[in-house]
Amino acid sequence: MKIEDDVKLDFADVLIRPKRSELKSRKDVSLYRHFDFKINGMNIAWNGVPIAASNMSGVGTFEVAEKLSTHRMLTCIHKFYSEDKWIENYNKQLVSNPDIDCLVYSMGMGSNSYEEIRKATNVIEQCPSIKFICIDVANGYTQKFIEYVSTIRKIFPGKVLIAGNVVTREMTEALILAGANIVKVGIGPGSVCTTRKVAGVGYPQLSAIIECADAAHGLGGHIMADGGCTCPGDVAKAFGAGGDFVMLGGMFAGSDEAAEHDDSGTRVFYGMSSDTAMNKFVGGVATYRASEGKTIKVKETGPIDNTVQDILGGVRSACTYVGATRLKDLPKCTTFVRVNRQINSVFNGQEIA
Repeated sequence: MKIEDDVKLDFADVLIRPKRSELKSRKDVSLYRHFDFKINGMNIAWNGVPIAASNMSGVGTFEVAEKLSTHRMLTCIHKFYSEDKWIENYNKQLVSNPDIDCLVYSMGMGSNSYEEIRKATNVIEQCPSIKFICIDVANGYTQKFIEYVSTIRKIFPGKVLIAGNVVTREMTEALILAGANIVKVGIGPGSVCTTRKVAGVGYPQLSAIIECADAAHGLGGHIMADGGCTCPGDVAKAFGAGGDFVMLGGMFAGSDEAAEHDDSGTRVFYGMSSDTAMNKFVGGVATYRASEGKTIKVKETGPIDNTVQDILGGVRSACTYVGATRLKDLPKCTTFVRVNRQINSVFNGQEIA
């Protein structure tokens, strides 16, 4: 047994310190980023706003993707669509969006990795504009997962690989060396994840982003901060901490295009390791494991464009406070200050608009 007693931080533990800025307006801030992913001697370019909808079944939908792609934002399509549905929806969006490179194909490792690979190969062959593959598992710390990432890299040599989840330097480096271009960072911070409660495992998300970004950038890789953002300010902190991409689930869950409806008209949102998800997609909770997610009802938030405007407006505002003219410059301009309380909550719950 070992105890690490250096302080680790979450989003709520810090604020971004303002600095003198020459920016005249939020509209002067560019949130677009250009990425060149160097893979096997090839250069795969992507331009856009590096925010991604999570590959959860209530968020990673083609309906969400259709809207987010107009903002040049990514959607990690959940892995429970059939091959036929994937190809059908791809072709449907291709009609109105010839440059359909904001869709991310998601796959797992599962008990039948051969079937996962066969399905991915078929879909990607018939959907050639797909640039990103997300290899998503809850626990990215197994040797089997590292070997799986290496295998997927050999099978898809011209695709950008997103792999995770992990929260520490050494596994970030291991995944990049195995062939991942983007490492997904986050264990337990999600709004409907109960891993920290059930398993006692996790890592404060802000520190995880800082440490994993440092490791990834040293090897020419990138990270995607996954989980823990509850408001636009948290998204700004994730980028300020060095996150190249930020993945959102709960913040999109109340949108018209996202969360599922129940009979009363409310919206249902659940973790992908919850009883609800496992009963729906894999025939129930296996006898050797426990549920590590919860099912909740979320407040309706209207069209997802409203949420996107709030998020992008908040990140632009953060950039103007610290003098970052581009999103890429935000980490260089960010200084975090530790706080005991970040907001005044005296009138929480009494808002009328």
